[in-house]
Amino acid sequence: MNNLLASIEIGSHSVIFLVAAFEDQILQPKLQKTKVCRIYQDVSYHGKISPSKLEELSQVLTSFRMDIHALGVELKAIVMTEAARIATNQDEIISVVEKSLWMKPQIISGEEEARLNFLAVKKWYDEEVVTLDIGGGSTEISNGKTNLSIKMGALKLYKEMGVIPGPEYKKYVKEVFKEISFKSLTKKKVILIGGTGIALAMAYLNKETFDFKTMEGLELSIADLENQTARISNLSKELRAMIPGLGGGRHELIICGLFWLKSLLEKLRVDRFFISVSGLRFGILYPNENN
Repeated sequence: MNNLLASIEIGSHSVIFLVAAFEDQILQPKLQKTKVCRIYQDVSYHGKISPSKLEELSQVLTSFRMDIHALGVELKAIVMTEAARIATNQDEIISVVEKSLWMKPQIISGEEEARLNFLAVKKWYDEEVVTLDIGGGSTEISNGKTNLSIKMGALKLYKEMGVIPGPEYKKYVKEVFKEISFKSLTKKKVILIGGTGIALAMAYLNKETFDFKTMEGLELSIADLENQTARISNLSKELRAMIPGLGGGRHELIICGLFWLKSLLEKLRVDRFFISVSGLRFGILYPNENN
């Protein structure tokens, strides 16, 4: 077990615990656990993470610390993204995380998040790619040289649009895109990572559990995306929550995430994309490449 390394990614919607090992200098996942916490929701309404949500986060992280001790693995890094970036009580958040895991977390910029996403995926794919990570509060895109962070994610869009975006969606997104240049990122092989991608893969494959080997490299078209969006949108919220990958409140956000994904793919000028389970929690484990 000594060759196993762990990292924890505290995102806007979920907290992800990864255990991985280097095989031929490339990280391979051995265990992954995800707990929904939705800390961005507090920040978006109040500007900070509330005491009750911090307590919830502490409980999640403490359970992961117990897993770390039970497995005998080494926790190498803890990283926080958009919710922590914009929260007014960062010191309080850092303190809660440090007390729960006995290690200080890093709050990284959106551009650094995009860079580390690309680093992780590029280790698995030799060809020229663009990584696309739709999180709860932000979206990161990278080709290894251009690292773009957009302050829009599935949870943020849900807050603005509700469960299913209406006719105002196109105008809203047009405003978001107004100041963003996608130059150098278009017409490349797009690798979708993050919670939206994994949820889409599980729903598409009808997989009840996270399955790295089945989901990695899954190829979908925009037509597939549209079909899944229509299928999910036409269900009641109760039935939607029963679809694989849409538990833990993901059923409320997924349609916004899929609408946003289609808009991004159109901007990137591709009609197909691939899903990867890699991402930030992998990128921060590569030595000498996480600073």
